[in-house]
Amino acid sequence: MNNKQRTPRRGPGVPVEKAKNFKEAIKRLLKELKGYKVFIIISLILACFGAILSISAPNRLTKLTDEISKGLVINTKNLEKVTKQITTNMTNSLPSVLQMNISPTIMMDQSISLEDKNKLSDALKNNKYNEIPDSILNKILTDTYYKGVLVTKTDKINMLKNGIIPGNLKDVIFDDITIDNVKITSSDQVEFLKVLSTIDKNSKNTKVYKKLDKLPKSIRLLIEPNMNMKKIKKITIYLIIIYIISALFTFIQSLIMTTVSNKFAKDLRNNISKKINKLPLKYFDKHQSGDILSRITNDVDTLSQTMNNSLASLVTSITLFLGSLFMMFYTNYIMAITAVISSLFGFIFMGKILSKSQKYFKERQEELGNLNNVIEETYSSLNIVKVYNGKNICDEKFDKYNEKVYKANKMSQFLSGLMMPFMGFIGNFGYVCVCIVGALLVKNDMITFGVIVAFMVYIRLFTQPLSQMAQGLTSLQSAAAASERVFEFIDEEEFKEDKVSKVIDIDAAKGNIEFDNIVFTYDGNDKPTINGFSAKVKHGQKVAIVGPTGAGKTTMVNLLMKFYDIDSGDIKIDGVSIKDLSKENIRKLFTMVLQDTWLFDGTIKENIIYNRENISDERVKEICKNVGIHHFIKTLPKGYDSNVSDNDTISSGQRQLITIARASIKETPFLILDEATSNVDTRTEELVQNAMDKLTKGKTSFIIAHRLSTIKNADLILVMKDGNIIEQGNHNELMNKNGFYSELYNSQFEI
Repeated sequence: MNNKQRTPRRGPGVPVEKAKNFKEAIKRLLKELKGYKVFIIISLILACFGAILSISAPNRLTKLTDEISKGLVINTKNLEKVTKQITTNMTNSLPSVLQMNISPTIMMDQSISLEDKNKLSDALKNNKYNEIPDSILNKILTDTYYKGVLVTKTDKINMLKNGIIPGNLKDVIFDDITIDNVKITSSDQVEFLKVLSTIDKNSKNTKVYKKLDKLPKSIRLLIEPNMNMKKIKKITIYLIIIYIISALFTFIQSLIMTTVSNKFAKDLRNNISKKINKLPLKYFDKHQSGDILSRITNDVDTLSQTMNNSLASLVTSITLFLGSLFMMFYTNYIMAITAVISSLFGFIFMGKILSKSQKYFKERQEELGNLNNVIEETYSSLNIVKVYNGKNICDEKFDKYNEKVYKANKMSQFLSGLMMPFMGFIGNFGYVCVCIVGALLVKNDMITFGVIVAFMVYIRLFTQPLSQMAQGLTSLQSAAAASERVFEFIDEEEFKEDKVSKVIDIDAAKGNIEFDNIVFTYDGNDKPTINGFSAKVKHGQKVAIVGPTGAGKTTMVNLLMKFYDIDSGDIKIDGVSIKDLSKENIRKLFTMVLQDTWLFDGTIKENIIYNRENISDERVKEICKNVGIHHFIKTLPKGYDSNVSDNDTISSGQRQLITIARASIKETPFLILDEATSNVDTRTEELVQNAMDKLTKGKTSFIIAHRLSTIKNADLILVMKDGNIIEQGNHNELMNKNGFYSELYNSQFEI
C-alpha cells in the first residue's frame, strides 16, 4: 500500500466542478430519473400552464383598466353625438326661423363697409349666421312668424349672438330626440346649448366638469362618467380565477418536485450506502474518505436542490420569456420593440460587468481554497507548530493568503452586488420607455391607457426570467457535474461475487490455516508486495508476524480476511480454500484488533458489546478487568453508561483498551492483533499482554507487532522481508540463529 493514488481534496472554497461531458451526464441523469418521469412531466406541464396563465393576465388587465378609465371621464362619444344632433336640428330650422331678407341691394348698400360685406359672404357660405355683422343684421332681420309663433328682431339677434332661445320658440325649433334609448326634450336641448356656450376651451377639467353638472338629467345620463360594474366585476373575477389557478399549479408542481427530488436523493443515498459495502478495499485505498462523503452529501444535495429549485424554475422562466415576448408583439408591436430594446440595452451592459467579474470569482474560489489549506495544515499540526515556535511563520502565511482572499472577495462581491441594482435599473428603464412611447400612442388614439398598464407587467415578465434562466443553467451545470461524480461512484467495479460452495460452521471450526505460495501485487505497483509466501499454522498456535515497514505483514492479514483477492496461490482454512468461502463466512470466524481504534457515539458498554446479543453486564465487567480498563471506566460519572465517541478527550491507549475489550467479547476460533498494544504505556502493555494470553488461549492467533518484546511467548514467529518469509521459529530459536530477527530484536535496546 505504498503507492496509493489520491484524488484532489474537496471542501469549502474549492471551485465548483464542471461536468467532463455535460450531454452524457444529463442523459444519464434522465435515465436514472426514469422512474419519476411521469411526475416530472406533470410538474413541468403545471409549471408551463402556471406561466401561461400569468402571461394571459395582463391582457385582461388591459380591459379592466380601460373599463375603469371609462368610468373616470365623460363619455365623449355620446357628448359628440348629442351635440351634433342638437346643432344639426337647430341649423336645419334656423333659416326658417330667422327668415333673413338678403337681397342684392344689401351688397350694394354704401352704408355697409366692404369688410362687413365680406364677413356676410363667408358666414352665408359656411352657415355661420352668428358671424354676420350687426350692421347687416339690423337690415336683414325683421319681426316674423314661425309656425304661428311671433319671432321678434331682438329674439333673432339674441339667438344668433348669445345663443339665447326665447321660451316661446323652444318647442317650435327643437323636436324631441332619442339617443341610446334616452329621450331628450326640446327644453333639455335648449338648456344644453345654453350651458355649452358658457364653457371656455381653455378651462381646467374641474371647471368643465362643474359646468357639465348643470346639464339636464337626460343629457347627463348619456355623458356622465359611468363604470360598467357588471363588466368590471366579470373581468375581476376572471383575473382572480387566473391568479388562483396559476398559484395552485405552482404549488402543486412545487410539491411534486420537492417530493421527487427528496425521494430521488434518498434513493441515491441508499444506493451509495449499498455500493460502499460492495466495493473492494482497493477503491478506498485510492480515494479519500472526504471525497466519498462529498459525493454522498454535497453532490447528492446539489442534485436534489437543482431538481427542486432550478428545473421547474428554468421551464417557467423560458415559458414566461417567450410567452411575454409573443404577447407584447401581439398587443402592440411598437410598444414591444420599445420594451425589448430598452431591456436588451440594460442586459448588454450587465453582461459586460459579469464578464469582468468572472475572473474575480474564480480567483476568490482559488484563494479561499488556498486559505483553507493553510488553516487545515496549521491546526491539524498545531502541536508541531508550538514545539518549533512556528507561530510567527504561520501567522505571516495566514495573513498573506487572507489578504488575497480579502481583495478577490471584495471585487467579486462588489461586482456581484451590482446585479440587483442593475436588474432594478433595467426594469425601471423599461417602464420609463414604455410610458413615454405609450403616452404618445394614446395621444394619437393608437392604443388605450390599459395597454400601457399591461406592458408595465410584461416588462417585469420579460426581464425577470432572463436572470432566472442564467441561474438555472448554472445550477444545471453544477448538477451535471454532481451527477457525474455520484454515478461514477455507483458505476465503480464491485468485488466479484463469491462462488460459495462450502461453509465452515463457527462452532465446528478446527483452527488450522495454510498459506500456499501466495503472490499478491497492489494495483499500480510494479513489484509484488507478497511473493511466494507459504506457511502452516495449526490450531491453538500463537503466530507472530514481524518485519520492517512495508514487508507485507498487514497485507497478509488483508488477504486472509479476503479484503483483497490473491493473484496466485491459495489460503486454506481447515483445508477449505477461501475461494470457496463467502466473505461473510470468513469474517465470522475472525476477531480483529487493529492499530487504528474506532469508537462510535454511544455508551462504553454499547461500544464493547457492539453487534453482539445477550451479553450480561457481569461479562462486560469481567472482560474490562482482564484488559485493565475497568478502573478507568469506574472513574467516569456514569461508569459503563457514560457516553463516549471517537472524538472524546480520552487517550489513545484508553481507546485501544476499549477496542481490545470489544474483541474479547466475540467468541471466534481465530484472532488477529495488528499492533494492538502500540498505543498503551509499558505498565498497561503488561496488563494487556496478560489479557491477550487469556484471550488467545484455545484460539489460532495472528499477532503483528513492532515491539518484539510482546511476542516472545509466541508459538511461531514468521519473519517477513520484501514479501517473503526469511526466518521462522520461536523466539529462542530465532535469537540463537543471530539472523535478521536477532538484529530487529536487539535494535530495540540500542542507544
